[in-house]
Amino acid sequence: MISEKGNPRAASRSVVSALSKLSDEELESRRVAADRTVRDMGVSFTVYMDGSNIDRAWPFDLIPRVIGEAEWKRTEEGLKQRVKALNMFINDVYHDQQIFKDGVVPEDLLKDSKNFRPECVGINPPRGVWAHICGCDLVKDIDGKFYVLEDNLRVPSGVAYMLENREISKRVLPELFESIDILPVDDYPEKLFSMLASVSPRKVRQPEIVILTPGIFNSAYFEHAFLAQQLGVELVEGSDLLVADDDCVYMRTISGLERVDVIYRRIDDLFLDPEAFNPDSILGCAGLMRAWKAGNVALVNAPGAGVADDKVVYAYVPKMIEYYLGEKAILPNVETYLCDDPEQLEYVLANIEKLVVKPANESGGYGMLVGPHATEKEHNAFRKLVKENPRNYIAQPTLQLSTTPVITGPGQVEPRHLDLRPFVLQGKTTTVTTGGLTRVALTKGSLVVNSSQGGGSKDTWIVAQGGKKS
Repeated sequence: MISEKGNPRAASRSVVSALSKLSDEELESRRVAADRTVRDMGVSFTVYMDGSNIDRAWPFDLIPRVIGEAEWKRTEEGLKQRVKALNMFINDVYHDQQIFKDGVVPEDLLKDSKNFRPECVGINPPRGVWAHICGCDLVKDIDGKFYVLEDNLRVPSGVAYMLENREISKRVLPELFESIDILPVDDYPEKLFSMLASVSPRKVRQPEIVILTPGIFNSAYFEHAFLAQQLGVELVEGSDLLVADDDCVYMRTISGLERVDVIYRRIDDLFLDPEAFNPDSILGCAGLMRAWKAGNVALVNAPGAGVADDKVVYAYVPKMIEYYLGEKAILPNVETYLCDDPEQLEYVLANIEKLVVKPANESGGYGMLVGPHATEKEHNAFRKLVKENPRNYIAQPTLQLSTTPVITGPGQVEPRHLDLRPFVLQGKTTTVTTGGLTRVALTKGSLVVNSSQGGGSKDTWIVAQGGKKS
């Protein structure tokens, strides 16, 4: 938003000009109004801490993140390219595994993959799509370019907060939306519904779509309920569904059983179907995999899609893009060291104090080490963990992450590090959200932006060329 010399960047000039006209008292008044709006709208998230679930008001920062339309168009192209290749990789994994046979990606990758599901081998989901909804985390380094930090392909969350951030911004900064050409995000529910309908195996005018939630104790339950309300579909738990002898899925309703065509599931694979995976699970519904294999229901995202949601697999995505699409990756990866490679492992162990070390299949910022901010005791503990299970860890250099202005108190604004999670929908067509969920570190100097780790959020404005409305 602001250059190193302290001047507003080209895309941000209109926004900075408008905000700079607000006095400190007026800015504080708007901040208080934003906090009140968050509470009035009931926007919350749940943090698991010390064995307890703590429901918190959504931490929203008033100052938007601004990105120019031209830069975003190129980013959007890169995301579509990346998700297309990832879906082709997943389909290859569960069919011919040609990418391994051709030596582009090592076959050993699957041996210790926590998210490879043998039950999915040979299955052909509708339109060949496995990961219908992807959340790709982007960061900017000191060179000002977007880099892909992670691909979230299992049950990516956060899009509801993207939509709520925009609603809060509109209420608290209405005059900016009247004068600045900010591209909309509120068409996401419509696009999500169209994508879900496009993968329905039953060709009916109005397929029955449901969102399957683990229940109110899940940290993303707010989002599950929000999306169901926005889409106008039923929010169900596993006990609301049954798979009958005809291998079709039905929903229990007060007027009897209704056949279900598409399930947007927000439950991890292993809890989805006790008949196929964890027999002790009470979150899912017995027989869902049977119905899916029979082609009678679409599961979104498809079981097994998480095989590409592995930080070791992430390191090979640029090669996948070249292999499947014959193109160079538009969006680069962050340089990544694979700890199951002896030479790279040696480097990681010798330089751990400079690196960010992450487990291959965790999310939410759990289980990672930020070397420059950790103690020697923590460095040694992670060296031990990495040596015990090198396949489970990657390491990346500590980037000079870009920052954004954040209100830290009455009349106080300070820079904080941030990332961005756009959402990609792939069904009959592929679409990308106009921007995404911007997450910010609320602690000075921290590189951890996850809400579950104390991070906050702000609205993301893709501003049309020229900025001002005509």
